[in-house]
Amino acid sequence: MPILGVDLAASQRRATGLCLLHEDMRCKTWLVHLDEEILQAVTEHRPTLAAVDAPLSLPSMSGVSHFRACDLELRRRGFRILPVTLGPMRMLTERGIRMRGEMERHGVEVIEVFPGATQDILGLPRKGRDLRMLVKGLRRMGLRCLNNLATGDEADAATCALTGLLYLKGYADQVGEPSEGVIVIPKRGVIDTYWLGTSLRRRSLR
Repeated sequence: MPILGVDLAASQRRATGLCLLHEDMRCKTWLVHLDEEILQAVTEHRPTLAAVDAPLSLPSMSGVSHFRACDLELRRRGFRILPVTLGPMRMLTERGIRMRGEMERHGVEVIEVFPGATQDILGLPRKGRDLRMLVKGLRRMGLRCLNNLATGDEADAATCALTGLLYLKGYADQVGEPSEGVIVIPKRGVIDTYWLGTSLRRRSLR
């Protein structure tokens, strides 16, 4: 079954990017706005996993700290993480928690991902720096049918789905405390251990 990547917007007035990624790396990206449209994608395509770019939990010491252990660990590793309970991030967190519950009620496993961290680890530019090269890099990593004119939201959704695939194949780490919430990111060296290995396997079949 496919993986659904979700680049969730804080408000239903703004576009949310979706990506449906199959194990053979075929993918489809599109934009939606409403919660109902996201759930329609879940019911229509029945993904085995949803990888969501949004905080899916609150800090265990809510009201005392604006960061979870997973946020602090990614900040320690050099990734810029915003406080999940302040300003627009609080709206995104509330929507993320709500959508996680809805998708889990449909029998879908839901994980939290951070496409910016995935892109940094994989050596890809972020959408704000060079969207065209980000899309090109995702295609080079095997994603098929990704439109060269994909929006930044769609490219991030595709990155979310790719992170989900690496998670399912055992090439990702879960950062944070499970009791509070974890963020899934690719393992360091995944280029060598996964993509190089895949390339060599393909070559051996020729």
